[in-house]
Amino acid sequence: MRLVALTVFLLSPFLGVVSMANDIKTVEGEYTFLGDGTSSPMECKRRAADGARIQALKNEFGAVLGQDIMQTESVRGNSESSHFLSLSYSEVKGEWLGDIGEPEYEISLDADAHLVVRCKVKGRAKALSNKAAEFEALVLRNGTEQRNADTNFRHGDRMYLYFSAPTNGYLSVFLADEQDNVFQILPYSTGDVPEVKTRKGYDYIFFDTKRGNDFGNVDELIMTAPGGEEFNKVYVVFSPEAFAAPAVKTKYTGAPPVIDREKFTEWLVKVRRNDERMGVKSMNLMIAPSGKKTESMHY
Repeated sequence: MRLVALTVFLLSPFLGVVSMANDIKTVEGEYTFLGDGTSSPMECKRRAADGARIQALKNEFGAVLGQDIMQTESVRGNSESSHFLSLSYSEVKGEWLGDIGEPEYEISLDADAHLVVRCKVKGRAKALSNKAAEFEALVLRNGTEQRNADTNFRHGDRMYLYFSAPTNGYLSVFLADEQDNVFQILPYSTGDVPEVKTRKGYDYIFFDTKRGNDFGNVDELIMTAPGGEEFNKVYVVFSPEAFAAPAVKTKYTGAPPVIDREKFTEWLVKVRRNDERMGVKSMNLMIAPSGKKTESMHY
């Protein structure tokens, strides 16, 4: 009887892992982005790929449709008036964990010589969980205040990161470039702290050498695009529970440790499969060459 009871106890966690593994789906989607003549070919491809990923999530998990009503009141002379504005929105009920293979593109021109980019993607995804940890993360450009939040940079701009969470936890941050390199930029590469353990309710600013912190020597981040427009992506990974870091290595002198995108995706899928409270926020960054004006885009 003792042996049977022990066997059941040991199998129970395994069955839980299998159940969580089954929650991760392989999904596919496609989307066509219509350029307006102001976006570069790379930007059009990126938006087409993002749209295809969102469509894949909608196909598998559906979306929540909602409507916000905003009321404004104004006084003119002796009369008062109220105005109502209705805003519709759609939120997908799944989240993208990573691509399987490269996105497929078909590029053509419309009658006005604007780019038309059709993209097909395949990837891994899971349904949104209300157990995932809540947190706030903002990429900051050339300043350490929240009002400096921006995702559009110029060559030579400095990047900072704002972070705050309502629970204690563990944080790691990654930066992916167009060459399929994913750099682990937090914990700091020059420090001797193996993990970043954050306190609830505290406002953190990372990559600022003027701020004292408990995470070792601070790395400065300067965004560069010497050869033309570039696109990067920041991944902020947070969990109330400690998690194993990916197998990163030093590849470039003076640069943070790096892992290739495919292995990073495999790592992210694995740790999220085993930790339903882990939350991930990704933010697309555009870096323009010196002298080129950038315009903030939110989509």
